Amino acid sequence: MHKTYSSSSLGPGGLDLSQAFFRPIHNTAPPSSTNRQAKITVVGAGNVGMAIAQTVLTQDLVDEIALIDAKPEKLRGEMLDLQHAAAFLPRTTILASSSDYAITSGSNLIVITAGARQIPGESRLNLLHRNVALFRSIIPELAKHSPDAILMVVSNPVDILTYVAWKISGFPSNRVIGSGTNLDSSRFRFLLADHLEVNAQDVQAYVVGEHGDSSVALWSSISVGGVPILSFLERQQIPYEEEMLENIHRTVVEGAYEVINLKGYTSWAIGYSVASLARTLLRDQRRIHPVSVLAKGFYGIDGGDVFLSLPAQLGRGGVVGVTNVHLTDEEVQRLRASAETILELQSQLGL
Repeated sequence: MHKTYSSSSLGPGGLDLSQAFFRPIHNTAPPSSTNRQAKITVVGAGNVGMAIAQTVLTQDLVDEIALIDAKPEKLRGEMLDLQHAAAFLPRTTILASSSDYAITSGSNLIVITAGARQIPGESRLNLLHRNVALFRSIIPELAKHSPDAILMVVSNPVDILTYVAWKISGFPSNRVIGSGTNLDSSRFRFLLADHLEVNAQDVQAYVVGEHGDSSVALWSSISVGGVPILSFLERQQIPYEEEMLENIHRTVVEGAYEVINLKGYTSWAIGYSVASLARTLLRDQRRIHPVSVLAKGFYGIDGGDVFLSLPAQLGRGGVVGVTNVHLTDEEVQRLRASAETILELQSQLGL
């Protein structure tokens, strides 16, 4: 009995539809060789870093996790706290160091949450320069010990710092991504699901562009259970207000600020977001996530090398390709404006 395999060659004359559906990004490299052992390094043991580490551990995604942080006592406390839960967790080796980057050796995925805190009255540009200096001190060490790893930047401003990580590391662009609007899109799906009284997993909706105020909600491509929402409302002659749509997007953008005002920081949602990305990357699931990627050449973005979020297919080699999502003219213009916002700040970094 012969085993059959699915194939993407379903087009006329055996056309490979996957090549038509996804577009490659620039400066890529092939995936590294397979490794049965999975290892993640988390740089930064603050609230976000530890939420990521805890979520990765409970979801049994890795065999080994390495923690790096500049504060040795806090770091050791976090490591011991996790190790003491060993009887309740899948078997995972947990390492930690404040200075010895050798413990990160052989990482498949490196998640960077470390970042300088903004001083009251400090300009955004000065804060960026301090973060660039921080990245210059940590990324070469990480790249030296794990030259085949995927770098995932979570630190904010995530799009610019993803670009910084790419430039400093020298890694191919498919192996450097930012967490981007993956969480924004989750908030977006939650709000839409809540509004429509459906399960958020049945809502497909993306927020793209900058992870920040200039992000773009792709209203034209929202679907619920496979039904395109806006075109359905128009066909059924059901009225809706543009202001309502803008209010939902504004709530998405302001969601993190609200959480910070209430509890002082965000942690759990970004922890689950990054764990979801880690699962897709490490297990080669080829799922599509809106993450910060090298966007040059997409949707008329040609002003320079810029990272911003687009729906990207992810796998063991990092970014497989960017989905050919149809955008309206207005959405394209907003996306280009978002890119210009990032490029303007980026041009002042001297990289």
